[in-house]
Amino acid sequence: MTATPYWNRREAGEHLGNRLAGTPGELIVIALPRGGVPVGAEVARALSCPFDVLVVRKLGVPSHPELGFGALAEHGIRVLNEPLVHGMGITERAIDDAAAVERLELERRVEAYRRGRPMLPVGGKVVIVVDDGMATGFTAMAAVEALRLLGPEQVILAVPVAPTDAVEDLGAVADEVIVLQTPAYFGSVGEWYDDFEQVSDNEVADIVAELAGEAAAPADDAGQRRG
Repeated sequence: MTATPYWNRREAGEHLGNRLAGTPGELIVIALPRGGVPVGAEVARALSCPFDVLVVRKLGVPSHPELGFGALAEHGIRVLNEPLVHGMGITERAIDDAAAVERLELERRVEAYRRGRPMLPVGGKVVIVVDDGMATGFTAMAAVEALRLLGPEQVILAVPVAPTDAVEDLGAVADEVIVLQTPAYFGSVGEWYDDFEQVSDNEVADIVAELAGEAAAPADDAGQRRG
C-alpha cells in the first residue's frame, strides 16, 4: 500500500487512536515532546486514558548537529549509536560535553512542560509511547529504556510513520511496536505531514495541563522560543 501524508499531527493522532482502540490493560499515554504531544493527546482522548510526557533530547554529532549519535532521557538514561560513534571517531569527551548541554535543556523542558507537577505513575500500567514519527529510533529507544525503570506492565511504542529498519530495531526494546505507515523511501518525518509546523513549549505545557485537568498557566515567553 502506498504511503500518504497526514494533514497534521492531530489527524495522525486520530488514526493512531483508532488503531489502538481495544488495547487491553490499564493504559496511559506518554508522548515525546514536542512533536509527539499533539499526536499523543488525540490517542489519549480516543482511549479515554491518562496522558503525560517524557522528555528526551537528541545528542548531535559535533560537526553535524542534526545527525544524532544518541539520546538522553529523564531518569538518567543515555542511549548511543555505537557504530556511528566509532565510525565518526566521536570521543568520550565529546559525548560528555554534548550530554551536559542537552541535560540542562532536558531539565528546563521538564519544568516548562509539567510546571512543577510530578510525572504520572506508570508502574503496573500498559504504557503507550507516542511520537509524531521515527527516523533512526534512538530517541524512542531512550524513552522506552527510561520508562522500563518505572515498572510498567508493558511498553508499546506507537507512531504514525517510520522506516522499516527503525521499526525492527525498536522491536527488540519495546514489547510491541505499532506503526501505521512504513514508506519504502522515508526521507524525514516532516515529509509525511502537509502541516509540520513546530510545536512550541507553550503548546506542550497547555496540552499537558488540559489533559491533567489543570488550568493552563502562562509559560515563559523565552521558553516558547527556545528549542
